[in-house]
Amino acid sequence: MRLTGIALLGALAAFPAAGAPLFSLPVDCELGETCFIQNYVDQDSSGGTRDHTCGGLTYDGHKGTDFALPTSKAMAEGVNVLAAAGGVVLGVRDGMRDQIIRTEDIPKLNGRDCGNGVAIDHGDGWVTQYCHMKRNTVSVATGDQVKRGQPLGEIGLSGRTQFPHLHISVRHNDQVVDPFSADTLGTCGGAHSSLWAEPISYVAGGLIRIGFEVGIPEYDRVKDGMAGRERIPAQAKALVLFGHAFGSRPGDQMSFTINGPQGAVYTQTMLLDRAQAQYFRAGGRRTPQGGWPKGTYTGEVLLKRDGAILDQSTTILTIE
Repeated sequence: MRLTGIALLGALAAFPAAGAPLFSLPVDCELGETCFIQNYVDQDSSGGTRDHTCGGLTYDGHKGTDFALPTSKAMAEGVNVLAAAGGVVLGVRDGMRDQIIRTEDIPKLNGRDCGNGVAIDHGDGWVTQYCHMKRNTVSVATGDQVKRGQPLGEIGLSGRTQFPHLHISVRHNDQVVDPFSADTLGTCGGAHSSLWAEPISYVAGGLIRIGFEVGIPEYDRVKDGMAGRERIPAQAKALVLFGHAFGSRPGDQMSFTINGPQGAVYTQTMLLDRAQAQYFRAGGRRTPQGGWPKGTYTGEVLLKRDGAILDQSTTILTIE
């Protein structure tokens, strides 16, 4: 079997057959700590977008679940993609470059939107497909029998993608099934039948990473994992706290607080005006005359939605 692009996976299945397999987590990471779910299956067939909870963590026509890594550095260090259930390998692809795809480069993919990947037949018409894997890491071959949890390769940045992640799609008789709501078609909210062996909590958005810097960092450095310091000199040009997050909605708030040895240093709340898959904000103060007092500084970033805390994180800095 030759792996086809994500866009060729078929329509959503309304009622999967009884006896569907239960799937384990397809990535060797800790959700909410070292990875997160960026996108779910799009439940809206009318041209709008909504995930199985009626939320916005999807995009038009998305037919899988995206397990994302926080930085390119994490991808480089290596995170295994795991077989979600046992079965037989239908097909593989490897050798495509890991790169953020540009609009002008999409036609060059020639339908290989999935990038490096693996497809597994679980029997009774059930198939999982694993996309965007790191080049030269695919460790199985067509015809191999694989067990649940067996490494298939590593999370990468190949094919049609903008961030390092695993896109896993589930199909039954060539129709795409949402593993979070296997019994529905085009509906959201309420109770759903999950195909996950262990419950996976829905997170409507949150912080990916926060850190201190000596100026507002470039977004590429934030995404790469290169921004963020544990120590800075007292005469650094500025003291800046940044937050990298996912799943914003208009009206969300991101608040920054920096406290030092002598008390409050900086506080600000920023209003988010649009929905974004990933984004970052930063704020801080220029270094005062004579430099910063030496010692320990604490930075906190707080996300709020509709007046409730969505996520928060704290980090520590030493000024010496």
